[in-house]
Amino acid sequence: MNNSTPASGPATTASPQAPTSGKYYVFLILYLVLLSAFGSFVNDMYLPTLPEMVKAFHASVSTVQLGLTFGMIGLGLGELILGPASDRFGRKPILIIALVIFCIGAVCSVWSKSIHVFIWWRLVQGIGASGGYFLARTIPADMYQGRALAKVMALVGAINGFAPASAPVIGGLVARSVGWQGIFWILFAFSAMLLLLSTILKESLPKSRRMSGFRPAFHNYVILARNRHFIVHVLLKGAALGILFAYISSAPFIIQDHYHFNQLQFGLFMGVNALFVAAGAMTALKFKPLKRAATFAARALVVVIAVQAVCFFTVDNVWVYDALNIPMVFFLGMLFTVANTLAMNEGRQCAGDASALIGMGGYVFGAIVSPLVGLGDVVHSTAITLCVMALLTLLFAHMSARLKPDLTTEP
Repeated sequence: MNNSTPASGPATTASPQAPTSGKYYVFLILYLVLLSAFGSFVNDMYLPTLPEMVKAFHASVSTVQLGLTFGMIGLGLGELILGPASDRFGRKPILIIALVIFCIGAVCSVWSKSIHVFIWWRLVQGIGASGGYFLARTIPADMYQGRALAKVMALVGAINGFAPASAPVIGGLVARSVGWQGIFWILFAFSAMLLLLSTILKESLPKSRRMSGFRPAFHNYVILARNRHFIVHVLLKGAALGILFAYISSAPFIIQDHYHFNQLQFGLFMGVNALFVAAGAMTALKFKPLKRAATFAARALVVVIAVQAVCFFTVDNVWVYDALNIPMVFFLGMLFTVANTLAMNEGRQCAGDASALIGMGGYVFGAIVSPLVGLGDVVHSTAITLCVMALLTLLFAHMSARLKPDLTTEP
């Protein structure tokens, strides 16, 4: 493992009390799944309504897609602020504050009178949702390390594959009956449920291991930024997420407007495909060292996306389009497991800060690509965006391959 880890934080070896079985272990895994799923639901659930919102707000496609962009900006900013705060005050109180912020943003977005007001409340939603999203990575890093950490990350990732699978389906059903506003009432209820369940969650960062103030916490960002191993895997995760966000932000317009499927059918397309993200997450664990999975997946991803791009320009067929989406999201699932695990393993001495930077990296890429796919012809702009992001992913995967294996339990 790279030794350039933050020295200002307390040492964090795997806790001997970290559960590996039993009722609380099951609850912990399921709660981490819900926290991670929360971030997916915030974006994926209202995807089927994007074309409807274009008409409702009399706005352009790119303007409506800014709702996704501002949601991702909020997720990134929230993680940068709440990460150090969780290292200072503990994970549980920060989680509760974040969920309350999201509840406020969800309710106020329903009352938005214009697309611009809605976009700003999406920023608030993103800040609130960021708490659960980054703590789903941080809490396991407080308790586990090495391949034990990889196992928890992959298990959460695999089960969480059902979140993006179910979110568009639920969103499509709700939108058909009560419109886009009903989706945000459901998200409010989801956040309230997480608040209620948080009473059972145990604090994973004891007072003896917390930062003494905010200065050391924010200083760790500088130290982490100098950790080449950590940054390479943050960039790998970010580029892979860029591909995912280009896919999910363009899909509503390609499937509904271009191929003329309804909201529920769109949700089913997205739901089935999302299950392959889960399959990819678990498949990555079969590789030793773990980072070999990233090289394999990135190379395969370039081939799949190259074929997809050619088909975008030459073959106008929804089944060809969707058939190529399946291997794409499968290889993305592999990359997410590798990048999350190796980055968190490097930054686990200040897990809150590390998780925040991982999230911020992903949302920087996502915030950039989401409006780009809406420029001009959405099919052609999506093809170009996917190709660029695939090449960047391949670059970072090969940079990772040149580093020594990061997990101390691997040969």
